[in-house]
Amino acid sequence: MLDVVIVNWNAGVQLLNCVHSVLDSGSTYVERLIIVDNASTDDSIFPLRTLPALEVIDSGGNLGFGRACNLGARGGSSDFILFLNPDAALFPETLTKALGYMNALPNADVGICGVQLLDEAGHISRSCTRFPSPLGFVAHAIGVDRIFPRFGHFMAEWDHKQTRPVDHVIGAFFLVRRELFEALEGFDERFFVYLEDLDFSYRAYQSGWRSVYLADVQAFHAGGGTSNQIKARRLFYSLRSRLLYSFKHFSWIGASAVLIATLLVEPLSRSVLALLRRSWPSLKETWAAYGMLWQWLPRWATQGVTR
Repeated sequence: MLDVVIVNWNAGVQLLNCVHSVLDSGSTYVERLIIVDNASTDDSIFPLRTLPALEVIDSGGNLGFGRACNLGARGGSSDFILFLNPDAALFPETLTKALGYMNALPNADVGICGVQLLDEAGHISRSCTRFPSPLGFVAHAIGVDRIFPRFGHFMAEWDHKQTRPVDHVIGAFFLVRRELFEALEGFDERFFVYLEDLDFSYRAYQSGWRSVYLADVQAFHAGGGTSNQIKARRLFYSLRSRLLYSFKHFSWIGASAVLIATLLVEPLSRSVLALLRRSWPSLKETWAAYGMLWQWLPRWATQGVTR
């Protein structure tokens, strides 16, 4: 049995489709289906309140992804927890196959499981990553990984058509053993959104657990989700989480290199790319995001503010 936790923020009809996919395909396995609503304003939660198999938690504000996930998982007792994005959906055999793999005795050391994610066109999404290094983050900041993907931590060069152990599977479909989740005390809530799942995977790896990507199990994921509504703020959150991750897991020298590349090189590389594409909205979003980042930095440096 498992608990399914979905964090909602203005997901609209995507949330309804996601919930129905769980109810239609997972009723045999799902003990609790929890929606944590992060103060949505689009009434996306309203059509779901009459469903008897659903628990809705009103967070009272936008808690961010990791904190909301921890809130949704709290109090459950199922052996597994599935964290599912509201822009994702299950297929009829998704849970049968994924839980079958996780319950097989040879896979007892697999703590985290991801599946092959298909987009709206039926294409396989690149949903696995390597654990980032300072060099990988710097390569991404400069834009080198767009030309030489192996320099970055995204596994864009791999077609994702084979089942294999990986460092990390993205949080759109993140199946975790409760034993592991509770041992690690859930997601690190200092990450408001982005990289909290990567941080969790790295801590799981450090504790001796494996992550596995299943290519013969599929689910749907639109990608981008509700964060497409706030692109500048999304970039800010991503940059901020990168710095938090770096100073948590890298040496001081490595983290400082990431900081310098992020603050001094990446805004220029992003601006040049936007100009070459004649994308004025991208240019505006880049500098709006960096404005927010520069406003946050002094509070982080002097007060330890991470959110």
